[in-house]
Amino acid sequence: MTGRDAPASLPPAGLPGLDPHWSRIVAVPGRGLDEGRTREWHCLDTADALSRVGAPVAGTILAVHGNPTWSYLWRRIAAESLAAARRGEPAWRVVAVDQLEMGFSERTGLHRPLPQRVADLSAFADALGLDGPVVTLGHDWGGVISLGWAVDHPERLAAVALLNTAVHHPAGVPIPAPLRLARARGVLSAATVATTGFLETTLTLATPSLAPEVKDAFRAPYRSAARRAGIGGFVADIPVDEQHESFAELARISTGVAALRVPALLQWGPEDPVFGDRYLDDLVDRMPHADVHRYEGASHLVAEEQPYAATVLEWLGSSLVEEQPLPPVEAQPEAASRDHLPGWDGLDTVSARRARTGSASGSGEAFVPLWHGLDQRAGDDDVAVIDMAGRGGPRRVSWRQLEAQTRSIAAGLHEIGVRRGDRVSLLVKPGPTLTAVLYACLRIGAIVVVADAGLGVKGLTRAVRGSWPDVIIGERLGLTAARALRWPGMRISAERLPRAAAAALGVSHSVHDVAALGAGADFPAEPGPDDEAAILFTSGSTGPAKGVVYTHGQLSALRDVLAAHLEITPETGLVTGFAPFALLGPALGTRSATPDMDVSSPRTLTATAVAAAVRASDAGIVFLSPAAILNVVATSDALTAADQAALMRVHTFLSTGAPIGAPMLTAIAQLMPNATPHTPYGMTECLLVTDVTLDGVLAAAEAPDAGVCVGSPIAGNRVLVSALDADGRATGAPSAEPGVLGEIVVSAPHLKSHYDRLWVTDRMATRETEPLASATPGTRWHRTGDLGHLDAQGRVWIEGRSQHVIVTADGPIAPVEAEQAVETVDAVRRAAVVGIGPHRLRQAVAVVETSPASSRPALADPLLTAAVRASTTQPLAAVLVVPQLPTDVRHNSKIDRSRLSEWAERTLAGEKPGTP
Repeated sequence: MTGRDAPASLPPAGLPGLDPHWSRIVAVPGRGLDEGRTREWHCLDTADALSRVGAPVAGTILAVHGNPTWSYLWRRIAAESLAAARRGEPAWRVVAVDQLEMGFSERTGLHRPLPQRVADLSAFADALGLDGPVVTLGHDWGGVISLGWAVDHPERLAAVALLNTAVHHPAGVPIPAPLRLARARGVLSAATVATTGFLETTLTLATPSLAPEVKDAFRAPYRSAARRAGIGGFVADIPVDEQHESFAELARISTGVAALRVPALLQWGPEDPVFGDRYLDDLVDRMPHADVHRYEGASHLVAEEQPYAATVLEWLGSSLVEEQPLPPVEAQPEAASRDHLPGWDGLDTVSARRARTGSASGSGEAFVPLWHGLDQRAGDDDVAVIDMAGRGGPRRVSWRQLEAQTRSIAAGLHEIGVRRGDRVSLLVKPGPTLTAVLYACLRIGAIVVVADAGLGVKGLTRAVRGSWPDVIIGERLGLTAARALRWPGMRISAERLPRAAAAALGVSHSVHDVAALGAGADFPAEPGPDDEAAILFTSGSTGPAKGVVYTHGQLSALRDVLAAHLEITPETGLVTGFAPFALLGPALGTRSATPDMDVSSPRTLTATAVAAAVRASDAGIVFLSPAAILNVVATSDALTAADQAALMRVHTFLSTGAPIGAPMLTAIAQLMPNATPHTPYGMTECLLVTDVTLDGVLAAAEAPDAGVCVGSPIAGNRVLVSALDADGRATGAPSAEPGVLGEIVVSAPHLKSHYDRLWVTDRMATRETEPLASATPGTRWHRTGDLGHLDAQGRVWIEGRSQHVIVTADGPIAPVEAEQAVETVDAVRRAAVVGIGPHRLRQAVAVVETSPASSRPALADPLLTAAVRASTTQPLAAVLVVPQLPTDVRHNSKIDRSRLSEWAERTLAGEKPGTP
């Protein structure tokens, strides 16, 4: 088709969310193919609306849609920016274009490859007088084109923001299947132009589905085949290889992106079948300073699924105010190809990532790396690590062997191309192999990614793909999952595999091979305290598991706090049945033993297995998870006299991960009669915050306070409370005032650096405490999501989670106080108190497990209902019984109150009471 096809026009009235006053037609002198002609563009422009508000304009957001959408995609940021201006916040003019051949802009009838598209956008921006500061915002192929403008106009550029897009595709890897299908011979025109197939398929890529009227708005510019020619042109212009006419321009833009020195924000829908996490990782390589947020579960139309607009505006307010100087371009890691990683299967490329600033040790002392304890005992033939689940009996590794193996693996990893900042996912059970691999990765500055197998296949897949590792080191089961589920990364087996098995699993090396390559070889300078060291995933008990990033300095601070608080010496010895602490023995310079158990299922740990590990290691300290304790106590009858004698040598017992009550601590104390039981309070974001012993728990039981006492802050840790407002939100200025119910806020030398690729979550976790941070320079604070209060002695009491607040007509209440009261009823084994009804008018309902257990969910009988109601001062609208309260997958002591609340609401509304 050649020649003019149709002039620009205004969209029809009544499109949902679109103010017709934003629409305008702009006459633009053409460039390139259009030299000497004037083209008509339709765009959305909030300049006049801002003028009426009278707000000073901070700059312009230049928003560019992709294929097959149009400027309607950006209606929300137009509305949000105007609302912000009316509130007196910084005002950003939004200019959202309809690219030529698309939306309601002119149909020129010309083929417009990528270089022309970039020239078109430059001509449009010049015609509109967008001199800066300009923030580019792009999605899909609009992301590439917006970045083309950004690369060409650094003097006007203030920042770049992107939704799912791509600037590079690995050589030799097929383009995504949906695009291959659309480009197939005989399909391209039929799917994109002659029919609405491509358009309609794109409109299905949203979760939840788009409203019918919104879908119809996206269809509005494309009612005829003649008006859909641009859709086909965009698909045809995908540069699939070096021979394509747009390949050189894409390469130019991708190279230029790595040199951009402005703030960048990447918001992503990881379920996008076209622009998935592979392309996000590539962009992070090129812009390692970028802030990233992955919306778990979101897909291609992330702008329709998530509050991207509010995030962009908040980010602009923070990034342009708080912007830190970036290193010069030449100091940035190059976004290289991954050809230096043998066995690379095209799923990813080696990442070059920035290290975010953290605390070296939190105390101003010189940084002592985590592997220092290992180095100190390098010539020692004493036992360092014992794996009680070893084949043929316990496997013992000396300090000398462990240090030598760690150095060989570290050098070998470097030999095969693993570099500082590369991510290495570890899918290996605790034991000598995992210990050596982990410390080897840390020594060369690789970032270890640790996700508990207890997350299940779905959760583990989310974690691995979300962190997008460069390398996976795993046992056969983990590598099988990696192959089947297409997890990214070069694969290394923890064990030697037959050649056929290695090939089937895509394994390029074994750990043995890597160590052999590194024997006697050198490796680069070791990382510093501010380099990222590890990504530890949360349990997933409060939503999708989050990756928590620690720097080397923060991990070392954790070691120091633990060593000082528990007085750990080389002779102490540890038995660690709790995964987060299973690898700290070498860091602490003391031997450690892992009991014989299934680490993905803590409840498989028995009392005899704990005793055997203590006997083998002569350990004085035992770490167990709350879930493991239940079975250890339940299986204590099987202990022999030798087992009991071994357990009598233990002087310290710890359980962390969830608060442990006095009955369970007392039961474990009977198994280890000479041990002081501790139940520290912490979370993946800050593994040790407070501590309390059994004596402290028993003393707290005499106090009038509600909740579970988790003791006082350890060492230099600080704990404050942000009070709840009438809506149940923690909005109060954090303080140490006793008796105030609110959200627990913590600070510690070993507090996490940030959440991985979760900028919004990270901001929400810290924003309310910023005044405190500024009052004490260098101090960082974290909102835990836990409800509670401080008492007059400074002890911390936990009363539930923030999302479990019940906002009644009389104000917000926490569930734990009523639950504790209900559990004093003889027939009640465990209880949960949840809310039903509308916000601010919610009523409390008790859901209980009984002893003996009920056979089915039901309303409690009148006698039990009366007893439960009499036990608490909290009015209860109803009492329900269930055979078993639902708990999360990792901590069976954590009741899923959110799930119970929904179930109770349905049941009391008259639905048949199924299993909650």
